[in-house]
Amino acid sequence: MNWPNESTAYRDAREALLQAEVELRRREEAVAAQRRALPAGGEVTGDYVFDSPTGPKRIAELFVNGKDTLYLYNFMFLPTDDGNPIGRPCPACTSIIDALDGAFRHLLDRMDVAVVAKAPLEQFTAWGKERGWRFAPLYSSGGTTWNRDYHAESDERGQLPVAHVFTRDGETVTHRWSSELLWAESEPGEHPRHVDYGWPLWKVLDLIPAGRGTDWHPQYSYGDN
Repeated sequence: MNWPNESTAYRDAREALLQAEVELRRREEAVAAQRRALPAGGEVTGDYVFDSPTGPKRIAELFVNGKDTLYLYNFMFLPTDDGNPIGRPCPACTSIIDALDGAFRHLLDRMDVAVVAKAPLEQFTAWGKERGWRFAPLYSSGGTTWNRDYHAESDERGQLPVAHVFTRDGETVTHRWSSELLWAESEPGEHPRHVDYGWPLWKVLDLIPAGRGTDWHPQYSYGDN
């Protein structure tokens, strides 16, 4: 194919890129199949009780729509300068849930979803209301060891943005996958990309000549927006 007024140099380079994109698509399909084929992980045995707008919920009760699969995202709150470990909500996590909130409307037909923060529930739900989230079920893990046990916080790095998949069989909940790419070695200056699957802004930025850049990060708002 050709686009209006394109040069031969452009078409040659685009054809080479197209073959790379085809190979990337093939590889993405293969990795997705490998991910789906993972054996079951460990059973969730901790007595975790999450705060929710409708009262305390144990892990099996986060499957609120009776599905057998749960997608759970650990949302970060950042420490303040005065040492409070739970200060302002993470702008990057906010950007992710801004995007996923609309997707949850569709995903909830296939699975259950949960967005969990260590912040008090009132603080978390107030932020969700301010952002206009409508479909993201928000929970607090404060007072539990959930974040620590499932690697959503560490002594060195504080709270961490980690995504998980769990399955349920009756009252038995089993871990199936987490975004371990966060801890995998990366090239200098390379973003870990561990949650890019649900963060479309980076995918769009990858399409433009300027790319992701090295000093741009999501914010709560931009200019007069």
